[in-house]
Amino acid sequence: MDFLPSRLYHCAAIAAQERQRYASRCWHPVAAAAELPPDGALAVELLGMPLLLTRPGGGEPRAFFNRCLHRGVALLEPGAARSGCLRLVCPYHGWSYSLAGELLAAARESEFCAPFDRRAWPLERLLCRQLGPLIWVATGPDPLPLEQQLDLVLAEAGPLFEAPRQLLARQLTPLACNWKTAHDNTLDDYHVAIAHPTTLHREQGPVRDYRHGLSEHANLLSTPHADGGTFLTFGLLPWTHLLLWPDRRLALIQFLPEALDPQRCTMAVWLLGPEGDAVAATAWMAELQRFLEEDRRLVESAQRGYRSGLVPGPAHRLERRILQWQALYRAWMEPAITSSAAAARPPSPH
Repeated sequence: MDFLPSRLYHCAAIAAQERQRYASRCWHPVAAAAELPPDGALAVELLGMPLLLTRPGGGEPRAFFNRCLHRGVALLEPGAARSGCLRLVCPYHGWSYSLAGELLAAARESEFCAPFDRRAWPLERLLCRQLGPLIWVATGPDPLPLEQQLDLVLAEAGPLFEAPRQLLARQLTPLACNWKTAHDNTLDDYHVAIAHPTTLHREQGPVRDYRHGLSEHANLLSTPHADGGTFLTFGLLPWTHLLLWPDRRLALIQFLPEALDPQRCTMAVWLLGPEGDAVAATAWMAELQRFLEEDRRLVESAQRGYRSGLVPGPAHRLERRILQWQALYRAWMEPAITSSAAAARPPSPH
């Protein structure tokens, strides 16, 4: 099987279609479950959309668009969190909502120009689940079942993945490349020993010990860990990677598309684990960032190669995880890929 054509890595029309045909069919990790306590509220962002997470009464989390139904003002500022919260009040006109999304009251309610019914104005809700130590949100109405999206994680690392964890650190880094360039690279087991000899290669060990696992929607690289146990690296939809250590540490890496420029994305790195001190989390993040900085230079260089019209070369057996993911991407993105190929062809002289 051939790699994806290079035009898909810098085409604005494809980037727009990805949101509709690809991202909307997936679940997206938006917060650590430990960040949202009972009767808590948390403002997050997903693909440029302001979201509000709540946990009324300590039950299942809920997700809404973070905007008052009156004039769209955010109920919580981006990144803000509240605990022990009974209601959310819009700072613009004072509309107040329960954590379940119902409109509780509107200021001067009897004076609206038309008859007013609170029940007609609940917050706009999105699908939301907690699975493992993460809260997941879907942007489309009919996503892939979350257990199916995470089938390989649950099969290979079920109890280890589902163990409670705290968010220890979070870091965002801009990358001058398409998200697929960075996602491919993180699935690329062919380059690790060559590009990361003193960083990631030491963590993953010799290539002869690599074991791959593939399902319809996910893939895995499993290697023995020097401290005992197994180090697991999962490639997940839509642009997500989970790294799991035997000591219950978990790193989440995502490559989030830039809405206005298909040749840029943001790398989000979250570190989760048992409660630990800030110094240890800082050292762990610094260790990860050493090999991620090596990758940054590579993916930004590869992006320039794609932009110059590269026809990608043959696939190596250690790139099978890239091919697995790209096959799914092709299936979900047709006929947009075919349309982009037709648009890219020069007009016939006749």
